[in-house]
Amino acid sequence: MTPMVDLGFLLITFFVFTAELSKPSVVKLNMPKEGGPPSTLGESGALTLLIGANNRVYCYQGDWNKASAAGEIIETNFSEASGLGKIIREKQLRLDLTDKKDGRNSLMLLIKPGAEASYQNVIDALDEAMINAVKRYAILKMEPAESEWMKAHGQ
Repeated sequence: MTPMVDLGFLLITFFVFTAELSKPSVVKLNMPKEGGPPSTLGESGALTLLIGANNRVYCYQGDWNKASAAGEIIETNFSEASGLGKIIREKQLRLDLTDKKDGRNSLMLLIKPGAEASYQNVIDALDEAMINAVKRYAILKMEPAESEWMKAHGQ
């Protein structure tokens, strides 16, 4: 009996030492330098998120001036099935149909948290980018016009 117990412990020890445990992974986030040269972005691939207080999130496509003039700023939530995740997937499908060169990889997700936005909401937006395999995204400061619009809508 003793040799069997010894063999059991040796096997357990072997598997503990040779098994690779899951290692935590970190999302790499490249931030632009303050005051650096601005980069241009095509309107067709841009999707901007405005994150406000109380888990409120608004999004628009393309240029701010055109979207605000046309009233195309929509309120959504952080739901993967019916909120932000759905909007990202719809945008990716449109890009697959219209942009034959890059398709969904031409999507640029611009995340703009307001002064009252919580850290959790920014992480939720980044999670949606990861879940939907968005290759390009950035966290930026809101433009003054966007901040004024948010204040006018109770944010």
